[in-house]
Amino acid sequence: MTKVNSFFRKKSFHNPATDKHHLNKTLGAFDLTMLGVGAVVGGGIFILPGQVASVIAGPGIIISFIIAGIACCLAALCYSEFASKLPVAGSAYTYSYHVFGEGVAWILGWSLILEYGLAVAAIASGWSSYMKSLLAGFDLHIPTAISSAYDPSAGTYFDLLAFVVVMVIGILLSFGIRESTRVNNIMVLVKIAVVVLFILVGAFYVKPDNWTPFLPFGVQGVITGASTVFFAYIGFDAVSSAAEEVKNPQKNMPIGIISSLAVCTLLYILLSAVLTGVVPYTDLVGVSAPVAFALQAINQNWIAGLLSVGAIVGMTTVVLVMSYGGTRLLFAMGRDGLLPQSFSKISKNDTPVRNTMIFATVMGLIASTVPMEDLAQLINIGTLFAFAMVSIGIFFLRRNPDLNQKGFKTPFYPVVPALSFLLCVYLMLNLSKTTWIAFGIWFVLGILVYVFYGRRHSALRIK
Repeated sequence: MTKVNSFFRKKSFHNPATDKHHLNKTLGAFDLTMLGVGAVVGGGIFILPGQVASVIAGPGIIISFIIAGIACCLAALCYSEFASKLPVAGSAYTYSYHVFGEGVAWILGWSLILEYGLAVAAIASGWSSYMKSLLAGFDLHIPTAISSAYDPSAGTYFDLLAFVVVMVIGILLSFGIRESTRVNNIMVLVKIAVVVLFILVGAFYVKPDNWTPFLPFGVQGVITGASTVFFAYIGFDAVSSAAEEVKNPQKNMPIGIISSLAVCTLLYILLSAVLTGVVPYTDLVGVSAPVAFALQAINQNWIAGLLSVGAIVGMTTVVLVMSYGGTRLLFAMGRDGLLPQSFSKISKNDTPVRNTMIFATVMGLIASTVPMEDLAQLINIGTLFAFAMVSIGIFFLRRNPDLNQKGFKTPFYPVVPALSFLLCVYLMLNLSKTTWIAFGIWFVLGILVYVFYGRRHSALRIK
């Protein structure tokens, strides 16, 4: 019976963070917005719109991004309410600890470790590919053996560049969140500038005839396109991991989460509109770099050269923000005793240096040895599971009499959280069987870790 009770024991709403281990509040709304844009807009913004437009939605991809943006906004509103009420590190894991109990929180935290960790590894692998292409332009080449992930048939064993970028980001995060956000803000502005440059230049070459027919694949193509591009928004939830380090979180957390999502949605919509207006969507079939292809079609090769730089900077910010989210999650789980307490120790810079370097080393090794395609498919399911639990958690949050009900509230309650939950479940059910099997194995492993370690060392049990 004790084991069952431990699964449902909850944290108190009166003291969501402990005094022993806490993080300093240094971030404002602008920093949070930049963190969100940094996590969401990566190198894929130059690739995904063209791929979806060419074979799934046509020019209707513009509507696909609007639908996906609205759908993602539903989850973002739910995250905003939680972050406003519970401004502590750990994101969805911590929220679940307060409303569902320790067992559900552990399962969710374990799933988010999968999301943040594999996102870092997968994006670092893509970063390496872009960097190798850029270096090749200067006649600089990485030795084959250390140029890509483990593949003896191709003569590759270790991706050195992927490992290096993850470790450098880990070292940067160790200096403190203030320094990290300064670097992130600069890189995000560079990334946005490259995207805006394409939009402004391309707008002068748009041919409205290229938008006809607007829905060549019908309404179903737009809906399928929306399901596909939904995953382009994954990453904004990492912003909520910063709640404990935010000044005036009741005000700034909702602003940061919603603003970052709005900026990303606007960039995706405008880029898709210009891309399909500059070149017919049929010309994008099989094109690996559609934005660069469109620029070459209008003889703007010099901007095409900037895209590689923009993509590299874009993916660097994703690695940074997802690493940040992962380390704050480990910090929260260590503070709660579900992982070793050493994960919650902080340095004189108010940074969990030990868990940051452990996270960077492990993910750097995965990024440098495991092919990207084997990583990407597992990222989405952990994220959608977190979205679904946060959405349904709003119902429990509103019914708790001990919680201060001031701060941001999800509008149109209970419709918004209900729709968000149903949408996330629908998208999860559409993932591949292989993804579900892999997630099931990770789930079982997590249960074993909780039963034999987390449950026994929980801070709530010790109290």
